[in-house]
Amino acid sequence: MAVLSTVAKGVGVVATMSTVMVAYDIYHQRKSTLHTANSLIRQYVINKLIAVIGSRMRKRLDDDSKKCRAVQDEILLARVKEASNLVYGKDFDFGDIVDRKDFRLKHPLTKYDHFKPYIERIAAGEDGILTKDRPIILGVTSGTSGKSSIIPMTKGQSLAFFTQGISVLYNAMNTAYPETNNLQKILKFFYTPKSRISAGGIPVGPNSSSPKSTQGLLPLYTTPLTGYEIMSEPEALYVHLLFGLMDRNLGMIEANFASLIHTAFVELERKWPSLVRDIEMGYICPSLDIDDGIRQSLNKMMKSDKARAEELRREFKKGFKGIAKRIWPHLNILAAVDSGPFEMYGKLLSEHYTEGVPTYSALYAATEGLIGVNMWPKSEKRRYMLAPRSMFFEFIPVDKIFEDQPDTLFIDQVKRDSVYELVITNAGGLYRFRFGDVVKVVDFYNQCPVIELMYRKGQYLNVRGEKTSEDILYKALTDTVNGFKGVSLVDYSCAESPLLDNQEKVDDLFPHYVVFLELTKDIDPKAPVQLTEEQKLQLDKNLREHSFIYNSFREKGSISCAKVHVVRRGCFKRLKRFSLKTRSVSVNQFKVPRVIRRPETAQFLFNNIE
Repeated sequence: MAVLSTVAKGVGVVATMSTVMVAYDIYHQRKSTLHTANSLIRQYVINKLIAVIGSRMRKRLDDDSKKCRAVQDEILLARVKEASNLVYGKDFDFGDIVDRKDFRLKHPLTKYDHFKPYIERIAAGEDGILTKDRPIILGVTSGTSGKSSIIPMTKGQSLAFFTQGISVLYNAMNTAYPETNNLQKILKFFYTPKSRISAGGIPVGPNSSSPKSTQGLLPLYTTPLTGYEIMSEPEALYVHLLFGLMDRNLGMIEANFASLIHTAFVELERKWPSLVRDIEMGYICPSLDIDDGIRQSLNKMMKSDKARAEELRREFKKGFKGIAKRIWPHLNILAAVDSGPFEMYGKLLSEHYTEGVPTYSALYAATEGLIGVNMWPKSEKRRYMLAPRSMFFEFIPVDKIFEDQPDTLFIDQVKRDSVYELVITNAGGLYRFRFGDVVKVVDFYNQCPVIELMYRKGQYLNVRGEKTSEDILYKALTDTVNGFKGVSLVDYSCAESPLLDNQEKVDDLFPHYVVFLELTKDIDPKAPVQLTEEQKLQLDKNLREHSFIYNSFREKGSISCAKVHVVRRGCFKRLKRFSLKTRSVSVNQFKVPRVIRRPETAQFLFNNIE
């Protein structure tokens, strides 16, 4: 008994010391002003768990990067073996595949139409088609380069996304920015998408992780659960902003893409008087069109804060340059993709609204799964180390990407400074899948390629076989607009002239590029912008300088001069609403199409010319 008593006392001492240490740790961390005691403890526990998992997964990733080929061979053969008894594996004789060369030889390169019949059977309720486990969702892609696709995602893929992606990015972020390891909340701009259930009982919709579906993480966010139940974007955005503004100690702003954060700040600039009034009064303005039950729930979580309201009002009246750091003095970081097609929005944020706040473009991912992780949060160049356990990668040299079945290279065969189309074999049943991304290998982390996203293969202009990429177009456009004094670029999109044959009234019958620009005057943003003919012609001149091939077609007269149209103020905001109404894509997924493929989209922009 004496021994038991001594053990019990020892346990009690240890428990007391642990409690004191936790309390001390919490006390010395910066904390959100919105925390309750319960949410504070829960965030503390979540942070510790993510830190432990992240540390272990980072070490594993480092180890894997030193034996990249072996890891790739391991996951490929494991996936082929697991699928050998499935319908798809039997159709393609997976039981006979013994190595990666065998796989490349016996299985064709694929696109979505190859898998569509199998996915339709899964949606209808059949099991054992592409994956051993039943998918938890049929994820709808954004369809930026054409039609949306439906991609199966399993529970195992979802878990791998967290362990190999999310936990590793937190490890990298906390290492680079130690101040992010605290008990501040995150303002997360997420809009709960509409979904449906397939005939076989599987949810169909965007597969972005929702705070509503991962309620254990809610203590991390400023917006309460009820706020994520608002299905309309304008009202949901208002509530996100409201609860974010209430928290003076906000630590992070997060969204899938930088464009979503930019949209939020534009809306904040418009709606701040109403938002400040709500904080001052302690309830949501009656005119906000939300369900009465949601309103009552949110109002219960609010209280009048006249001091915070006055502080916000004072800062907003000074203007919006650098506003983020003025209203949230302890804001540490923005977490959003600002590479590739989102580079422009990242630049708009850093030069205006979020001046002085770093952005971490952490993950390279798609509906198909995790592709890469940015291990260098402080680098201005957005580089991603390919995740060798997430996908089996193949690479098509850029000069062969328009061939149907070109030869591919493996991960240990690519070269620095070379450009490739990525081909993936994922854990969701897609094999040798050409999903359309073109990347540049810029470095190696041990043996693992480090890449930059160049463009989407479907996002290029091609009226005579010249194939002008989105990347070249953006560089030429940036050079052009930088030459316009007192004018800034808001957004843009392009089309090939045959898509607008019934609208473009020109004497020249040769095809050309049609470029739609939304511009703003730096001094008077509400005033319309008019360009001279010389200014419009400058884009074509810059395109010719940036692309030898485009210039050669222009010299021959095979392609006519690019036509530039300035659209009305707010046009691309209206385009977003139009696209969300007419396509099966969620707000979180939406990307402005830099190259328009849909006639209705081209018509919409044409109808909005100044």
